[in-house]
Amino acid sequence: MTHDLVVTLRPLLAAEASAEAYASGGEPGDLEQAVWLRLLERLETTGPPSDPQGWLRKAVRAEARRSRRTIRLERPYGTEPVDDSRPDPEQLALTAARYRALRDAARRLPGRCPRLIEALLSPKDLTYREIAGELGISQGSLGPERSRCLGCLRRLLTPEVAAREVRG
Repeated sequence: MTHDLVVTLRPLLAAEASAEAYASGGEPGDLEQAVWLRLLERLETTGPPSDPQGWLRKAVRAEARRSRRTIRLERPYGTEPVDDSRPDPEQLALTAARYRALRDAARRLPGRCPRLIEALLSPKDLTYREIAGELGISQGSLGPERSRCLGCLRRLLTPEVAAREVRG
């Protein structure tokens, strides 16, 4: 019985949905799906309609009205809710934690290394000349000093990074 009803109503529903959908601002397929769902709900509660074609036309118009009301009430987002171009709160928190760990490790370095690493990490984007002037060393010795400090920092961070990695 249900299969016969679906086969009989399918062409009429497609035509009615196409006629009503664009005026309601929706898609014909969405409207068809809503009406099929409404028909299934009806079949479970009160059984098949006595006048299936008449019921279908009324159901399509009712769903189209509901769609128009929904469209009038809904407002589009200014941006996509899931905007991948901006980091999410979790990514921001993890990045901040990494920078804190890096800066904490840099402060534990020997000699001039803490000041050198802080200068390299500075948001001012200092040049080698400016860093050398700030540290009171020659610009020529800055490269070897930097390499030595980064090596110390790498050795200091390796156990911390290795302990945080998930293995398996």
